[in-house]
Amino acid sequence: MTDEKVKDEALQILGLFHVLPRLVVFDLDYTLWPFYCECRSKREMPSLYREAKGILYALEEKGVSVAIASRSPTPDIAKTFLEKLGINSMFVAHEIFSSWTHKTEHFERIHRRTGVPFQSMLFFDDEDRNIEAILFQKWEYQAFWLAMV
Repeated sequence: MTDEKVKDEALQILGLFHVLPRLVVFDLDYTLWPFYCECRSKREMPSLYREAKGILYALEEKGVSVAIASRSPTPDIAKTFLEKLGINSMFVAHEIFSSWTHKTEHFERIHRRTGVPFQSMLFFDDEDRNIEAILFQKWEYQAFWLAMV
């Protein structure tokens, strides 16, 4: 399916909702792309999951901001891949750093940077422990665990 077709389908789905989140936060490894950054080289050309770019375009068209919360131990590789894929500028916040606190610190920084209230954020991650850590905070998140396809 092409990026344009995915975008159109995503726009139809988003159109079903009366209220959309102000900010959608994505993990990187096994959420936007099918690999761990630390297992790759900056010299490689990365690829996104087939539907990812179209979904990002649909969110952008609907005025929904997007951000990244990644615990990658190789932020330099992740940032290089975002540039190579031509999507780096789509994200209003890039919180890419290794952490033992799951993603709570990532979200605090995203909140400080964007001013978006936690209850207006939607979070996608492939690791249930990250989702659970966020859900058990004092914040009111909408978070979803993404099964690997």
